Amino acid sequence: MNTLTDAGKPHAHESARLHVTGKAPYIDDIPELAGTLHAAIGLSPLAHGRLLSIDVAGLRALPGVVAVLTAADIPGLNDCGALVHDDPILAADTVRYVGQPLFVVLSSQRELARRAAARAKDFVRIEALPALLTPEAAHAAQQYVVPPMHLQRGDVAQAMAQAPSTLQGHFRNGGQEHFYLESHVAYAIPGENDGLLVHSSTQHPSEMQHAVAHMLGLHAHQVQVTCRRMGGGFGGKESQSAVFACIAALGAHLLQRPVKMRPDRDDDILITGRRHGFQHDYEVAHDDEGRILAAKVEMLSNAGHSADLSAPVMTRAICHFDNAYWLPNVDLKGYCARTNTQSNTAFRGFGGPQGALLIEHILDAVARKVGKDPLDVRLANLYGVGERNVTPYGQTVTDNVLHPLIDELVRSSDYRARREAITAFNATSPVLKKGLALTPVKFGISFNVVHLNQAGALVHVYSDGSVLVNHGGTEMGQGLNTKVAQMVAHTLGISLSRVRVTATDTSKIANTSATAASTGSDLNGKAAADAARQIYDRLINRTATRLNLPTDQVRIVNDAVQAGEQTLSFEDVVRDAYMNRIQLWSDGFYATPGLSWDRQTMQGRPFFYYAYGAAVSEVLVDTLTGESRVLRADVLHDVGQSINPALDKGQVEGAYVQGMGWLTSEELWWHPQTGKLMTHAPSTYKIPTANDCPPDFRVNLFDNRNPEDTIYRSKAVGEPPLLLGFSVFFAIRDAVASLGEPGAVPTLHAPATPEAILDAVEAMQATHA
Repeated sequence: MNTLTDAGKPHAHESARLHVTGKAPYIDDIPELAGTLHAAIGLSPLAHGRLLSIDVAGLRALPGVVAVLTAADIPGLNDCGALVHDDPILAADTVRYVGQPLFVVLSSQRELARRAAARAKDFVRIEALPALLTPEAAHAAQQYVVPPMHLQRGDVAQAMAQAPSTLQGHFRNGGQEHFYLESHVAYAIPGENDGLLVHSSTQHPSEMQHAVAHMLGLHAHQVQVTCRRMGGGFGGKESQSAVFACIAALGAHLLQRPVKMRPDRDDDILITGRRHGFQHDYEVAHDDEGRILAAKVEMLSNAGHSADLSAPVMTRAICHFDNAYWLPNVDLKGYCARTNTQSNTAFRGFGGPQGALLIEHILDAVARKVGKDPLDVRLANLYGVGERNVTPYGQTVTDNVLHPLIDELVRSSDYRARREAITAFNATSPVLKKGLALTPVKFGISFNVVHLNQAGALVHVYSDGSVLVNHGGTEMGQGLNTKVAQMVAHTLGISLSRVRVTATDTSKIANTSATAASTGSDLNGKAAADAARQIYDRLINRTATRLNLPTDQVRIVNDAVQAGEQTLSFEDVVRDAYMNRIQLWSDGFYATPGLSWDRQTMQGRPFFYYAYGAAVSEVLVDTLTGESRVLRADVLHDVGQSINPALDKGQVEGAYVQGMGWLTSEELWWHPQTGKLMTHAPSTYKIPTANDCPPDFRVNLFDNRNPEDTIYRSKAVGEPPLLLGFSVFFAIRDAVASLGEPGAVPTLHAPATPEAILDAVEAMQATHA
């Protein structure tokens, strides 16, 4: 093998120039074929009810309407549930939430389709039924989308009884809207013999293929799903792109005309789910140094009306409750509440942030109770060696770099001196208060459903020496195609400019897993490198035979083939191989080794390895208005041996800001009587802007090499750094705590909006009065 310098270099995103010039085509940019119809969805106006009738004839008579489709028009399975068949494409007998799709209007003009669909309440009859609008109400009624989960280790009761101190409390964090720049969109084109081509903005083309095929009663080979790029996904296009792909495909199949389905942003948000909001009740035992001796926790998530991915989300939340800390005795229970709201789904971190946030909340509270810097309490609880390196679910932490990573960040951020300076500032500033926090990350990498950890790829070397790659991952702006191209170039010993990656396509790579769980580069990079390696070996063997040399004297480096004393061009070697009937394309496959998981006992090795990181955030809080601002952020994150430092740093920066947004400004609100989501537009839901980014933002990659045999010994970077945003929330909590007496613990839930901060400030001032 070779060592081409393109690997590990900060190459630009393969579509960067197209992005900034507006020439990168997304699905809505695909030229519409003659006869294309536009679909719009009629939404339920009630949270729960019995669907009595839909006046199809009345809708059909509206201006411009070509056809109206209901559940009765679906020839096959009326379901798009990811794991459980409990999620209808179109409501049939009952409606389950405000915004649920009831019918589809098709028109040659999108605006006319939208106008007709918007009149849903005038053409449907629904008998109202009692609705469960909150997870607390569903929990009280024992309404869950999946059975409760339970993970135990040690003897919690005994540890509690013998502990020097205990602490109990309640903590809640809200959900989070994906707010991808490109909303959901699908464009379905009918083909011969009941075939369908579906362009879908999806992280999971194979799942879309299966959902469409099942809905229409077709075989998978009749449905081709393709996606060149998405304008963001963040998990929101893993399972929930299915309803839009299915609706477009249904119209195309029944009317034999192309159909485009692109909802407005408001409808997109009203129809789809988001990150699960969680509520936690906890009791922990600790010693005088703040070390956790036992933890008893109940996690309650708002799953929404159907199962979707709530079960694996809760599993990951439970498995990430430990975050970076050794917990000798735990009793963790998880409940996924069924409510009459949108079905919540995957979101960057996939439950991990919700679980890890709780232990950080607990440690922060324990630290204030025992009168220590929260950093010192965190350090006292870190995973170590010996018996202190086994997780509650039974996996040994063998690649731990937490201690050196945090030590380096403490030094580089000047944490200790800044802590003293902030204490001095707060003592003389009655209104503006500063806060500082350092929070670590330990995040497990792999799907926690073992069979999903596989990928395939195709690599074609053409006779002119150019290379075409296709793999099962999807590009949503994260740079997956760039990294895969780098790994193919690295494996073949050629320059990156020779390699082109094409659209994800179910007719090329079958049975793909979703691009999710931070596994995109791990899985698809390995599969593509496997294919490239086979071609490399064939070229080496052919050249060695041709020149009568041992194979170890032939290698490809920097676009040239070094064969003994000779140097041949890559093109020459490729042409020779072609003329001698040597296969110049290959398929590749990869399956992550060593994984195991028992869902009943919640024990095993669900993760191939861990990614680590830490962040220090300094904030300023106005105690009169509740406004907060991040002044400085220092981040050190472990991506192993980076395939592309530029892309990796960009992912870390974006994840930090997205995590910060989740915990500070992004507040979801449902009307307490109707159950309608009121924060369904940019005017009512605040994501971070460029102005919210820390003006002093220092991001560095930790010098490390993955001990596991990953692609280029790199580590995943998609999800783990979102947890770095925790440091902002706890810095705000630190600022609020400065208003109280020593030992006082602020009552601050997430998101820490100005209103929430004011509530916490007033509560702290009341205890201090």
